[in-house]
Amino acid sequence: MIKKEEENNCLKQEQTDELLPRAWKSGSLKYDELNPLGEGGTAKLFLTEDVNLHRKVAYKTLHKDLQDSEIETQRFVREARVTANIQHPGTVPVYELGRDREGQLFFTMKRVYGQDLRQILLDLKHEVPEIVEKFPLPRLLDILIQVSQTIAYAHEIGVIHRDLKPANIIVGKFGEVYVLDWGLAKVLGGKSLAEKLGGDGKPADLSLTRSGMHYGTPLYMTPEIARGLSDLDEKSDVFSLGILLFEMLTLKSFLQGEDISEIKKKLLDEPYPLPREVAPERKIPRDLQSICMKALHRSRGHRYSHARLFLEDLQRFRHEEEVSVYWYSGWERLTRWNNQNAYLIISALSAVLGAGIYALFSQ
Repeated sequence: MIKKEEENNCLKQEQTDELLPRAWKSGSLKYDELNPLGEGGTAKLFLTEDVNLHRKVAYKTLHKDLQDSEIETQRFVREARVTANIQHPGTVPVYELGRDREGQLFFTMKRVYGQDLRQILLDLKHEVPEIVEKFPLPRLLDILIQVSQTIAYAHEIGVIHRDLKPANIIVGKFGEVYVLDWGLAKVLGGKSLAEKLGGDGKPADLSLTRSGMHYGTPLYMTPEIARGLSDLDEKSDVFSLGILLFEMLTLKSFLQGEDISEIKKKLLDEPYPLPREVAPERKIPRDLQSICMKALHRSRGHRYSHARLFLEDLQRFRHEEEVSVYWYSGWERLTRWNNQNAYLIISALSAVLGAGIYALFSQ
């Protein structure tokens, strides 16, 4: 279905060369028929065409029963403005925010194609051959590096996501990785951005998601959200990045429970599982486990202080460098040095051996 849709989306010359009529359409009038694309708890997503630019776009609007809800409409507008302001390759560009002919809010954005990370991890767990071949652990780490870059950029401009989970990450077939669903994002009081998001010259209401209320998916809650704390910061997203890494390493859920009370108890009171103990058959490197557990520390003060630091350790691991949160034994350092310099060692030994053989035969 998606493949057919992609073929239908191929650009044709007549679409680019057609003259724009003098009586051109604007606002919601320029969008063609709305075809259902997806649905969430508060909003619906449609696929449509911008008839002026002849391009497919995603069109998002609130459910009808929520269109008169003040807090849901405020959160909807915030999602559009937050996403539009995080101008990074890892977010979906927002094209327009407006109201339709009936006065209902909508916003349009780039239509992205790909698989969500939740399905990729599920297929890996079930050993689907095509996915196992396409997504080995190094590829998964590269995806997480791209996600971490997006989150670090968002933190830089004063936004935390608060709902990071595999279902909110799309992996495209050309290597692109998108972080979706900024509807629960929190603006950290960066006044310039807060004023931008507020509209009408007024600062944004930074309390649209009130303390003590649990939003998002329980299995991906952070300790601060489980406690209902109001002073959330970047470290909450760092914990979520740790959960993503845990699931990539083990192909299992970080926490499991019959209900939200059991999950909260495990999250707040019980020791966290270690990836190497949960999935010993996957032979998870010890230093990679250390990165994961540093991000997953229950106490905010003992986690990575910034997503950027988590990102840097992931990059060090991928480049076969020592990470900052693991103590390497002398043997591990020697092994790593040998692995990194194997080509030089073999070349040197070959040169010595070759010189010896030459000297022997020349005599």
